[in-house]
Amino acid sequence: MYSVELYSRVRRACHVDGMSNSAAARLFGIDRKTVAKILKHSVPPGYRRESPPIRPKLDPFVAIIDQILADDMSRIKKQRHTAKRIHERLRDEHGFTGGITIVTDYVREKKRRAREVFVPLSHAPGHAQVDFGESLGVIGGIECKLHYFAMALPHSDAFFIKAYPAETTEAFCDGHNAAFGFFGGVPLTILYDNTTIAVAKICGDGKRERTRTFAELQSHYLFDDKFGRPGKGNDKGTVEGVIGYGRRNFLVSAPRFDSFGALNAWLEEQCLKRRGDTVRGHAEPIGDRLMRDLDALMVMPPTPYDACEKVSTRATSISMVRYRNNDYSVPVAYAHHEVQVRAYVHEVIIGCGADVIACHRRSYEKADMVFDPMHYLPLLEQKVGALDQAAPLKDWDLPDEFATLHRLLEARMGKTGKREYVQILRLLETFEIGHVHAAVKQALSLGAIGYDAVKHLVLCRIEKRPPRLDLDIYPYLPKALVETTNPASYKVLMPGTVT
Repeated sequence: MYSVELYSRVRRACHVDGMSNSAAARLFGIDRKTVAKILKHSVPPGYRRESPPIRPKLDPFVAIIDQILADDMSRIKKQRHTAKRIHERLRDEHGFTGGITIVTDYVREKKRRAREVFVPLSHAPGHAQVDFGESLGVIGGIECKLHYFAMALPHSDAFFIKAYPAETTEAFCDGHNAAFGFFGGVPLTILYDNTTIAVAKICGDGKRERTRTFAELQSHYLFDDKFGRPGKGNDKGTVEGVIGYGRRNFLVSAPRFDSFGALNAWLEEQCLKRRGDTVRGHAEPIGDRLMRDLDALMVMPPTPYDACEKVSTRATSISMVRYRNNDYSVPVAYAHHEVQVRAYVHEVIIGCGADVIACHRRSYEKADMVFDPMHYLPLLEQKVGALDQAAPLKDWDLPDEFATLHRLLEARMGKTGKREYVQILRLLETFEIGHVHAAVKQALSLGAIGYDAVKHLVLCRIEKRPPRLDLDIYPYLPKALVETTNPASYKVLMPGTVT
């Protein structure tokens, strides 16, 4: 290919100086046809193929390659053919004798032409997109996976992020409550992927069958829903970008907080700070454009949606209720009963009929057993032989004086002492632990080791009156000898008296 400088000299010689093509060819040492071509173009036009290349070895196999690539579209990405593997199959199965280069060039061009092309979109105010992302963090000193809910408003590029221990139904609903509260209104429509939390079934005509919980959420807030195509994350590209932005800017390096509440308070601050930024392609900052979004939002209902998963089940013979592979205790009176579980993000509430019978912290472990020791005290009062091996009492964090009292009662009274210790523990069902603990300490100092004494001392503390214990009923107290006073004994104190 000749240089632009040569093109300039030849064109000037012919067009300006009036030199003929033959003379220019002799002067510059090039062919007359080349001179004619230079005169048609101001710069070198480059190589131009007049017809497609002939591939006598590859062309008979093009249909086979196209079929392999088409079949790959229905397989997972990690199990699709490479150009090298296609060449090997053509060679071994179909007798192809060509080299790998022509196969690689064809596959590369075929994939380039098959890549999806997108249309730039313009988003009206008042619409939203929702998705979940994942990252790692340290909560309470323990490294764990963070599942963060994100809601984005594409018109203004404002967003809200909140982290959860797991991507569950209750986290999905709680995230909506929090996002609506953050923006102060409900979007007109929300675009989702086909998460099983919201979609029970994808119907053949492209419609979706909603889950019961998602239908309740939608009925409560009255927003319209939209769903992207399966496997097409670009349908909700704004929130997909938010997921990546939040991970890169807020969650690197791994955040360290004492609780999810502290982490989420910090994330909310970051979302608010970003409103002052101006996104590329816009002259207004996010906060100014957000005002148009907020004006288009619907009014929120008076109360938020009850963000929990509801499950009906039965308490077992050991007075436990299973929810998501973890067991939670209920009072022994409700063993074998039908119960209802309401699982929130951080707590599990269990009811029977109209009564709430248990409330526990939510566990995200596997095969965990979450006990409330108070639930088993009535049963242990009857089966005191199980007291020392009772799993619900194993990790009960009681003051040391309780263990001392337990040891003394059992040493002095045997099985009856165990039962009295359980009865003392049952005082916690009615009274605050501070009052019971103080009564136990006072009973130990007096040597009044027994249920009646502890109960009496608790009542005296609450009623703010001095205790009146009949110490004669406690045989383990040391005997006190009190003699009758004799007036003659005081003569020794008189002056002049010889002792």
